[in-house]
Amino acid sequence: MASIKLILRTQQEDATGQSPIYIRLIKDRKAKFVATGVKAKATEWDDEKQRLKKNYTNSARMNAFLSQKVADAQAQVADHERTKKSVSARKLKEAIKGKTDPNFFEYCEKRLEVLKGIVSYRTTVIYGVYINKFQKFLGHREFYFSDINVGILNDYATYCKKKLKNGNTTIFSSIRILSFFYNDAMEEELIEMAPSPFYKVNISKSKVERQYLNKKQIEELENLDLSQRPKAQVHRDMFLFSAFGGGLRISDVMLLQWKCYDEETQKITKVIQKTQKQHSFRLGAKSIVILNKYKPKTIDPEAFIFPVLEHPEKIFADEVHKSTRIRSKIRLGDVHLKKMGEDLKLPFNLHFHLSRHTFATNALSNGMRIEYVSKLLDHSSIQQTQVYAKIVSEELDNAVDKYIN
Repeated sequence: MASIKLILRTQQEDATGQSPIYIRLIKDRKAKFVATGVKAKATEWDDEKQRLKKNYTNSARMNAFLSQKVADAQAQVADHERTKKSVSARKLKEAIKGKTDPNFFEYCEKRLEVLKGIVSYRTTVIYGVYINKFQKFLGHREFYFSDINVGILNDYATYCKKKLKNGNTTIFSSIRILSFFYNDAMEEELIEMAPSPFYKVNISKSKVERQYLNKKQIEELENLDLSQRPKAQVHRDMFLFSAFGGGLRISDVMLLQWKCYDEETQKITKVIQKTQKQHSFRLGAKSIVILNKYKPKTIDPEAFIFPVLEHPEKIFADEVHKSTRIRSKIRLGDVHLKKMGEDLKLPFNLHFHLSRHTFATNALSNGMRIEYVSKLLDHSSIQQTQVYAKIVSEELDNAVDKYIN
């Protein structure tokens, strides 16, 4: 026999001090929770009597509402237990909600397995981290798609900000990744096709100033004496290769094999790590000079162009190993680049990803059409590239203000 009780889940307290009231159903020592849509402060709730106290606004009306919710749930459970020989707590919850409702976390786990063959391993790891973060906020896994509403998403955003001290950009990503899975479930027709509650959650990304090297700074980096730091030279060459060669992500630069380069057409063709899509583009003269610096007399098509990663057969045989090695080498390279930036007295911290910003900004400044820059960067939409166009526009405005009065 299942037991039903109203509880105030104070672990989900929001910024106003209110916590949601749930119907808790226990069957075979397993608990399930059904949201009532009502919130109250701890001082307004009588746990023993399972009622709102008189200091709660419209307590009589809301208590009647909650009592009806419990009565309906008890009726559904009684009918289900009477007609079914074996029934679980989950099935009873579904009966109370009136329909089969997919578990959000179970769906996300299955979807992540599918995504492993579509996006990079690193991307699936990041998605998993954000899913686990949401589960930690809830405090349980018994969470269904119908439980997702604007209120709980706003509470989650408040939790990220107040409890975890996350900035707006991190909070934005935390919510956005949840929405990916919600939208996928709608596309698969597992849940009703309806306006997503995520669209009603308004979280602005923090304005991030994108740093990049201008022409003078690039020249200074090229001419920086690294004769006493041979390992640093390789990382500088990879940075400049990307800055001159289409803004290729550093993970893809590391994984470049000689078979990816067609010397006759001077084109690079490879599958991009992040998107798992094939990308092809022609190299500029300076990138070719850097590439030729590492060209051996006898070329092994499987060998990596830049001597950072080793044993391609092991790297490509194990996604986890590949991701781990790449992240390790990126951290090491960023240490070298940071020191180079300090030597050049740059007003910002130099790291690998700035090579991508450097390519985009300088390409647009030199008059390359934004559509071409977007294509070279392998952006999914031109809107992603427009941030660089804005930087160029602001630089132009600053130049006018400085030199033309």
